[in-house]
Amino acid sequence: MITVEARAHGWRIDHYLTRLYPNYSRAAFQKAIAQETILLNGLPVKSGRRLRVNDALAIRLPETPDERTLPAEDIPLEILYEDEYLVVINKAADMIVHPGRGNYLGTLAGALQFHLDSLSDAAGKFRPGIVHRLDRNTTGVIVVAKDNQVHGRLSAQFEQREVQKEYRALVWGSPEFDSDYIETHIRTHPKVREKMQVCGEGGNARTASTYYEVLGRFEKVSYMRLRPKTGRTHQLRVHMKHLGHSILADSMYDGGESVSVENLFANRSAGSASVPLISRPALHAYRLAFRHPHSGKDVEFHAPLPPDMQAVLDALEAASKASRK
Repeated sequence: MITVEARAHGWRIDHYLTRLYPNYSRAAFQKAIAQETILLNGLPVKSGRRLRVNDALAIRLPETPDERTLPAEDIPLEILYEDEYLVVINKAADMIVHPGRGNYLGTLAGALQFHLDSLSDAAGKFRPGIVHRLDRNTTGVIVVAKDNQVHGRLSAQFEQREVQKEYRALVWGSPEFDSDYIETHIRTHPKVREKMQVCGEGGNARTASTYYEVLGRFEKVSYMRLRPKTGRTHQLRVHMKHLGHSILADSMYDGGESVSVENLFANRSAGSASVPLISRPALHAYRLAFRHPHSGKDVEFHAPLPPDMQAVLDALEAASKASRK
């Protein structure tokens, strides 16, 4: 059972369901509504019905039209927590969460199929257990549902922005303020479909909001705490670039291909022949807090800083100490 939150007031029911379960088309939900496998306040409903705050949706998801199955893959996983309802993973870098755009193997979804006996299929056969996602090269905490009821309850918390997400990032330069709030509109880049950009209001633009706090300032780099209020694609990476402080080694958003010791302490363009400390965006999902879908108790999980980001931070702190002597 899902309770409609205030911000979805006035949405069509089929549009709302595709937001909750993006692996299904609106047409699939329209068919399910016509077959009365989706009920609103205990009664059949039409696809065009506009939702009201606190409406109750009972959902039996349609079958996934793609009949292929996702192969289980013996890929190591770092499990931070597990019970009979959910599992919390510390996702590694260079791991796609679920198959898409030609990336069918080497995914978190495939690894989960191998390691766990039961997973929800609420998001479809290619996203078993997947409630939310992280970018391919973003490390850190991600929660996975073991059954559809748990999946629905967790999805509702994400949709209603009740989940607290906290990231750590290393960025170029030094932000003007020790802490601040960023709110912009974001849309897909008109020429590069894999990229997002800050834009004006209107069209396909969506509001994106982020709180940030500077945890440490160094000569050329700052260590940041980022707390997204919304969950737009590439939101934190786009917002840091928008501030003029791109994330280290984020080549898509002007952070460079990689970062070496020479980059940190000499000319930023130098050091191409040296061994890089980090070769992917220096962004880590550090903390995730939510209401446990079974017990209702508040829970939170932390993932330690990954070795590559820690190596950069150690080098910065060592140089800072040396300069004070």
